Amino acid sequence: MKTADPRTSWITQIRDCLDSPPAQRLAPSEGRRAAVLVPLFVDAGELWTWLTRRTDQMPTHRSQIAFPGGGAEDGEESWGTALRESQEELGFEPNRVLRLGTLDEKGASSGFRVTPCVGAVPADFEPRIDPGEIAEAFRVPLTAFANPRMVEDRTVLIEGAEKVLRVYHVGSRQIWGLTAGILKNLLERLGLESVG
Repeated sequence: MKTADPRTSWITQIRDCLDSPPAQRLAPSEGRRAAVLVPLFVDAGELWTWLTRRTDQMPTHRSQIAFPGGGAEDGEESWGTALRESQEELGFEPNRVLRLGTLDEKGASSGFRVTPCVGAVPADFEPRIDPGEIAEAFRVPLTAFANPRMVEDRTVLIEGAEKVLRVYHVGSRQIWGLTAGILKNLLERLGLESVG
């Protein structure tokens, strides 16, 4: 994270990083609104996040690694969606998530317009997984994603066009697609993006 006055809390520093410039929003479209929670906490002086691996039975993004989240209900704003879904999937209590800000809105291949909501969560959180949606939950330090040896920009062919796909390698896991895009945006905002 960008260095700041050591007397400033990590929460204030992250809020400042997320506030300026404001998060970008996609142009209006018919895509269904969705949101994810990007949960952050500090353990042993380092920033960490929680990620999930979706079950094989999910209708979209089967077995992929993702932040907890999902589609918005009628009239629901992004934070409401992120908090509701993260409570259903992992057991985060909404009143124990401190809102820090949002990241750039992303388009998903499934047609969703996803707003990533960044929140501070308790370091001692123990997940209560919904086995119908989540196969596993795991925590990762953000420095794992900032290590250039763990980052791959892979050229792939999608619908006849070459595209560069960001892939983060963490242990035996590969994190790509929407989740990799959210992580890249978070690392850029916090000044942790690798040069890889």
